[in-house]
Amino acid sequence: MSDEHRDVQEFFSARAADWDARFPDDGPAYAAAVADIGLRPGDAVLDAGCGTGRALPALRGAVGPGGTVVGVDLTPAMLAAAGRAGRDDSGALLLGDVGRLPLRDGALDAVFGAGLISHLAHPVEDLRELARVVRPGGRLALFHPVGRAALAARHGRQITEEDLRAEPNLRPLLARSGWRMMSYVDEDNRFLVLAARVG
Repeated sequence: MSDEHRDVQEFFSARAADWDARFPDDGPAYAAAVADIGLRPGDAVLDAGCGTGRALPALRGAVGPGGTVVGVDLTPAMLAAAGRAGRDDSGALLLGDVGRLPLRDGALDAVFGAGLISHLAHPVEDLRELARVVRPGGRLALFHPVGRAALAARHGRQITEEDLRAEPNLRPLLARSGWRMMSYVDEDNRFLVLAARVG
C-alpha cells in the first residue's frame, strides 16, 4: 500500500465509528445529487470511495431492484460502519482502490463520488480508471454536501488556487482523464460536478 493510501486509510479509520453521527442532516443532499445523475431502472452504478454508504440507498432507489449498485472503499472500518447501518442491503460493498477496480471495461452506466477528489492518490490515473469502467456517454458525479468555501471554513482553512475542485483545475483534469464536464455547481450547501464519459 502506498503512503498516500495509508494516510487516507488512517484518516478515515479514526473517524469511521461516528462519521454518520457527525453529519446527520446530509441525507437529502445525497438523494438530490443522485437524482441529478439521471440514472434509470436497470442501470449499473459505482459509489467510488463509498465510506459508510450514505449514497447507496438513493442509488438503489434510482436503479431499482434490477439495477446494480457497488460501493468501493479503501478503509475496512468505513465499510464495516456501512454494514452496521444496513446499507449493504442497497449494494455490494467491496474493499478496494478506485485506481484499480475489479470491473470490466464499460461495465457501468455511472460513478458517484462523494468527497472523492481530495483523497485520490493519483487524480489523473484514478479518474482515468473510473472512465475505463464506464460506458461511453455514461456519467460521473463528484459531490460534496457543502461547497468549497463552507468546507474550508469548517476546517479553519482558506480556499487555495491549487484546489483540484476549482473549476479551472477540475475541467482540464477531467478532460485529460476521459471525461467532459457538463455542469459545475459550487454553492454553500452543495458541490456537484457532472461529467460524461468521452468515447
